Amino acid sequence: MKAVYLQGIGIAAPGLFGWPAARRVLLGETAWQDEALAKLVPQLLPPNERRRTTALIKLALQVAEEAVTMAGTEAAQANTVFASSDGDFYIVDRLCDALLQEGKPVSPTLFHNSVHNAPAGYWAIAAASQNPSTSISAADATFSAGLLESVSQLATNGSNVLLVAYDHPAPFPLDEKRHFVAPFGVALLLAARADDSTLAEMELHLPVENDQILSRCSDGSMEALRQGNPAAASLPLLEAVARRQNCSIGLPYVAGNLLEVKIRA
Repeated sequence: MKAVYLQGIGIAAPGLFGWPAARRVLLGETAWQDEALAKLVPQLLPPNERRRTTALIKLALQVAEEAVTMAGTEAAQANTVFASSDGDFYIVDRLCDALLQEGKPVSPTLFHNSVHNAPAGYWAIAAASQNPSTSISAADATFSAGLLESVSQLATNGSNVLLVAYDHPAPFPLDEKRHFVAPFGVALLLAARADDSTLAEMELHLPVENDQILSRCSDGSMEALRQGNPAAASLPLLEAVARRQNCSIGLPYVAGNLLEVKIRA
């Protein structure tokens, strides 16, 4: 597949809040600490709209905002791919609870936040964007599916693509059926051409035979995080970018296959 160029990164996770701090951890300069995620207040979204959002939506918008700011591009100019394996568990829990109540009360805000592409809609408001947007889900392969979709869009139309991958732990009792160890959000601003601000060149391959080794975190303390949230599958890729390595990364994909990402710094 044709090479694409990474221009900006956003990240929000325990001990990895913002790319500058995360980069120091991924370089081994700072030890990773499993600490609570800081309060998220995405600035592009107007306060009235922000009050209607959930923790999952704030997570997606926070990393999206950081990635476009880092890339120095206009938020409204990028096409978007929003990737979440299970959507907003908080909303699912509230809807299920409403079904047990007399009259089945569901507020308008709860109703419009219930769709899988709600974060994409809030981003369109925040960025004043009318560009194409795709929302995608592929269980534990969601990050790879989102990355593949983003690169495919770049290959067909050449416009910058903002990939936003995110998942947030579910409340009880949903957590017993689908457990995430922590919230994790990551955004990558991808371009069809390199410039002076390019962080890395990436080329994707889907091998016919699964003969690659799945990439893991160099820091074993973060392995539980990588395995415990589909968006955190991105950690080996982010580590390679931080360390400016020329290497191949194996990411989990569907049906037991791997997505190979060749990175050139």
